[in-house]
Amino acid sequence: MIGRISGILLEKVPPQLLVDCNGVGYEVDVPMSTYYNLPHTGERVVLFTHQAIREDAHLLFGFGTASERALFRQLIKITGVGARTALGILSGMSVADLAQAVTLQEAGRLVKIPGIGKKTAERLLLELKGKLGADIGIVGGGAPRDDTQADVMNALIALGYSDKEALVA
Repeated sequence: MIGRISGILLEKVPPQLLVDCNGVGYEVDVPMSTYYNLPHTGERVVLFTHQAIREDAHLLFGFGTASERALFRQLIKITGVGARTALGILSGMSVADLAQAVTLQEAGRLVKIPGIGKKTAERLLLELKGKLGADIGIVGGGAPRDDTQADVMNALIALGYSDKEALVA
């Protein structure tokens, strides 16, 4: 398993990179959160990686932080969530934001991510509940709320209010 890659960044074409490691060019798929924090081409880059070996392909996914990689690994364990969907989730939300959404059981925040519908969002919340913070070392931010407050937030978001408006209400 390739766990980390270090080399010269040769190309950046979202969401894929080409990293030269001592003459070998590795194609690495990254979430947009990692992509935006990359150095310029020609500069040195270090990425945490996850290698997926399938019957038809060997794929390498890169992450700027170990917590992103840990979350990616947790996401791909969920039925119906593949590597591309997991990259989409990481591109749409930070690790801390996702941890907070799971802690507060806010499906409305997840359905805003392209490719995530209501059923997938609910499955993510169910599967990640109680696991997310412990596995990746992140504790959801924000004030603790009881189930009634989370239900009220979800109802307001379902009615079309933004997250901020629902939180103020």
